[in-house]
Amino acid sequence: MSARGSAAVDDVPAEAGDGSGSEPCLSDSGSEDAWEEERDDLGSALSTPCLFCDRCFSSAEDVFSHCISDHGFNVGMMARKHGLDFYSYIKLINYIRVEKPTAENLNSLSSPLPWMEEKYLKPALEDDLLLQFDIEDQLDSVPNGLTEASSLLERLQRAEHRAEMAEAALARAQEDLQKMRQFAHNFVMDTEVRRSTGTVADLAEDEENVYFSSYGHYGIHEEMIKDKVRTQSYRDFIYQNPHIFRDKIVLDVGCGTGILSMFAAKAGAKKVIGVDQSEIIYQAMDIIRLNGLEDTISLIKGRIEDVDLTVEKVDVIISEWMGYFLLFESMLDSVIFARDKYLEKGGSVYPDICTISLLALSDLKKHADRFTFWDDVYGFSMSCMKKAVIPEAVVEILDSSTLISEACVIKRIDCHVVSVPELQWSSDFILKVMKTSMCTAIAGYFDIYFEKNCNKHVMFSTGPCCTKTHWKQTTFFLENPISVEEGEELKGKITIHKNRKDPRSLIITLSVKNVTQTYTLQ
Repeated sequence: MSARGSAAVDDVPAEAGDGSGSEPCLSDSGSEDAWEEERDDLGSALSTPCLFCDRCFSSAEDVFSHCISDHGFNVGMMARKHGLDFYSYIKLINYIRVEKPTAENLNSLSSPLPWMEEKYLKPALEDDLLLQFDIEDQLDSVPNGLTEASSLLERLQRAEHRAEMAEAALARAQEDLQKMRQFAHNFVMDTEVRRSTGTVADLAEDEENVYFSSYGHYGIHEEMIKDKVRTQSYRDFIYQNPHIFRDKIVLDVGCGTGILSMFAAKAGAKKVIGVDQSEIIYQAMDIIRLNGLEDTISLIKGRIEDVDLTVEKVDVIISEWMGYFLLFESMLDSVIFARDKYLEKGGSVYPDICTISLLALSDLKKHADRFTFWDDVYGFSMSCMKKAVIPEAVVEILDSSTLISEACVIKRIDCHVVSVPELQWSSDFILKVMKTSMCTAIAGYFDIYFEKNCNKHVMFSTGPCCTKTHWKQTTFFLENPISVEEGEELKGKITIHKNRKDPRSLIITLSVKNVTQTYTLQ
């Protein structure tokens, strides 16, 4: 109590004392009661401006009531929320006077508190009535109705904030859709924009922006998180192998909502750094704070190739980089970049092993629905459409009853040693036919393994005989079905390379029984 009295006296003007400029003394006034009366008389003659606008008031209580009603800021609630003592309260008032944050920013703050520096003990405003306010005594007497009203106001402000964010997200989605429509128009019309080398580069940059913008939409992340095969596999690997993460520095490449970062933090990581270029990272920041993990997890917005991390090396890299047919989207390139630049010697990348497999299908009905359909469309021939339809790889859930061969692994990737050039490759394959039928398509899928240094290995498959995932399977329809017999070895070759105009998409060339077709996956 004596410390608080001293702080209040420091704000009293010299002419309010004995004329000498010295501080009044309790012994000179005769009693503490006399000093309190003198201080009350002094306060009634002063006025203090609001914390957020120029309006002035004759008491701290009036200032605080105004802040609640006009600015949505409740000093009492702030003090309760952060457990402020008298000195912390003084620093808060001076911080607001000096730095001029908005009420909205103050309401959303979490630890560490920016006003805790000692420099904010110095009064920012002479004769500030708010510095004479006993916040500790007032906390015990805040009316329940006022607390409830303030809480309701805060909830309303949060709801308004969420609505504004939803409107902004919708606007971004509409903008991205317009960009994709324009890109499709340019592609079909073969305009001069696409003929110019310089403009093609600009177009590629636009495609890159559209790619990252698409991951700013909440629906994509909801679909991925709800994919139990995907999310639970990562969770099980991390939680069942805590020794890999305990007291380690972890880098999460393409962190999205931060779910993998939080798994790593809960497993005992000393520090987790999440990097993502899409707008979803702002939601991830809120999620991290909401779960009280902001002291362990830090998030950086940007491409991993462009940002500067707060550390020179990391012990572990985790990432959910896989796309359709494993390599669609080319995010593994970014993981390889992060590995080569930031991974400590002897460190680990997870998942560490990935395989791609092919198998043969027989589904004459689906083949007819996709191709024969165009021969007679309400009495008109649209057979020319086949030329556009045939080259499109199809991402779909396969009916396991249509499988007519054993699977054949065509590519094995070790994420600890693979290089970016190795992600464009060719492979011969042999599919052992299990059933005499007509082969209508070749399909691909991938398997993921968490193995290095693991006490408990974890893996999952996106194959057609396993639990469905959001990756589904990728189907390459043959223009003309091929007759195959049980026990036959169906030989072929597959070549995969990136699309020069859109490096995140793939061009796949497939040769089966001397018939070659080229497909795009985009």
